Amino acid sequence: MDPLNVVIADDEPLALERLARLLGEAGCRLLASLEDGAGLLEWMALNQDVPVDVLFLDIQMPGLTGLEALAELPHPPLTVFVTAHADYAIQAFEAAAVDYLLKPVYEDRLARTLQRVRERKVHRLTTAEWHAILPPLERVPVVAGFGTVLLDLKFVTHFEYTEERVWAHSLTKRHETTWATLREVEQAFPAAGMVRIQRNLLLRPEAVIGIKDLIGGRLEVRLAKRTKLIVSRAMAKVLRSRLSPV
Repeated sequence: MDPLNVVIADDEPLALERLARLLGEAGCRLLASLEDGAGLLEWMALNQDVPVDVLFLDIQMPGLTGLEALAELPHPPLTVFVTAHADYAIQAFEAAAVDYLLKPVYEDRLARTLQRVRERKVHRLTTAEWHAILPPLERVPVVAGFGTVLLDLKFVTHFEYTEERVWAHSLTKRHETTWATLREVEQAFPAAGMVRIQRNLLLRPEAVIGIKDLIGGRLEVRLAKRTKLIVSRAMAKVLRSRLSPV
């Protein structure tokens, strides 16, 4: 039986080393061990003529996630997801992946995965199909000259309605958006868990780095760059629940 040509991408050194050892013991030929999604894309671009039988890919990696990196490959190889969290892996497995492995990987489980790879009983997704199973991008339309640009929601600390328009505040400046009301912002990002801390202020809880109790049941929240916002008494409890680690 010819050895399988494999590529691994995982940002955890111990997990990467363990999987490489197990694959070697299983008779596979390891072509590359990569530490992130960007490294994977670079290696695949430089080795387009190298036949890759299967890619073992971690989901949660710095920068590009495993799914995002895979979506950028024009001809994705057969893929096995290796992750400590099955959330995205199960979704992708149902759509296209050969298999998914939960960390730590064990020899007997890996053997069953390699058998699935050898049987080649899986549809290879196109780039467009991979993009279709990715979580939707969260972008904020920002006015720029006579057009718009898209700002990642993760860079926005809060939204403010003033001067008869909606502004998105980032760590460096405020940006005029194309929305007319804060309600439109809430409708655009229903899963973001933002809190209307004042009638004219919509806060991303992830942006809060400090919190202080004020007289009357209100709160003061601190954001980066020494920005401070006041949370109304009515919304103080809601915000506390969103900030709770439990």
